[in-house]
Amino acid sequence: MTGIGWRGRLVLVGLPFLWLGLFFLVPLLIVLKISLARSTIGVPPYTPFVSASGAGLSLHASLANFALLTRDDLYLRAYLGSLANAGLATALCLVLGYPLAHAIARASPAWRPLLLFLVVLPFWTSFLIRVYAWIAILQPNGLLNRALLAAGLIHTPLPLLNNGFSVELGLVYSYLPFMVLPIFGSLSALDASLTEAAADLGARPWRQFLGVTLPLSLPGVVAGCFLVFVPAVGEFVIPDLLGGPDTLMIGKVLWDEFFENHDWPMAAAVAVVLVAALALPILYAQRWLDREPAGDPAARPRQSHAIFLDRSGEAGP
Repeated sequence: MTGIGWRGRLVLVGLPFLWLGLFFLVPLLIVLKISLARSTIGVPPYTPFVSASGAGLSLHASLANFALLTRDDLYLRAYLGSLANAGLATALCLVLGYPLAHAIARASPAWRPLLLFLVVLPFWTSFLIRVYAWIAILQPNGLLNRALLAAGLIHTPLPLLNNGFSVELGLVYSYLPFMVLPIFGSLSALDASLTEAAADLGARPWRQFLGVTLPLSLPGVVAGCFLVFVPAVGEFVIPDLLGGPDTLMIGKVLWDEFFENHDWPMAAAVAVVLVAALALPILYAQRWLDREPAGDPAARPRQSHAIFLDRSGEAGP
């Protein structure tokens, strides 16, 4: 920042906050305002937040929409269904993505760009087209059932579409790169001398992984989990196209409230509660990631290594 005047510093600092304010905070406040209104027939389809009368300005705000959320079990089941599907998809992405990211991080520099390219290659195709491609693969007369029938492994088509299996498959397929890339970033920045030192002190490979590699890659794991979980909770396209009548997720409820029932205040209340429920764990995780150990922050890898050696019972600090 040397040589930059206070106006330049103000621009550099203010532009990101201006961007966040215009495209995040202001829309969120608009949604919050709509959630406090009542549904009506007109344009827009909700009562005004403030109206002018002879006595001055009148405030029209109601918590009736939020009260309805607590009385109607449809919304509770939608929230729980979304959390369950998103949580399972996040766990599966972690189980699949961590070994993949670890393999890419340990690959030779000549192969690493190609492997990363293959991870992000699906993003070059429209998301909607990729979901429709899974319909062609999973439907009763689709590619997968026909291949299994031709191989004699099954005698009748398997019910692979319009159920929970197809929803989870679509979620994992769509969001797996969001898990791989942050974990790869953490693993690629890991100092290889730490695992080499653990090996020199007699630690077996699984102890090296649990005591050194995994703890130091936790920031990437946490970031990947949130990058998968947050959009998966509000997913609409995948459960709508791949799910069945028993698939109830909050994205579908929002769509129905907005476009079927034309109840914008109720839909806004559902969205506000969802944002609040997701914001709290995200803020907590951010504070956890920002914490540094006592003393020099650069000493974290050395402290993690010492803790590992002390707990392993194979060597002292």
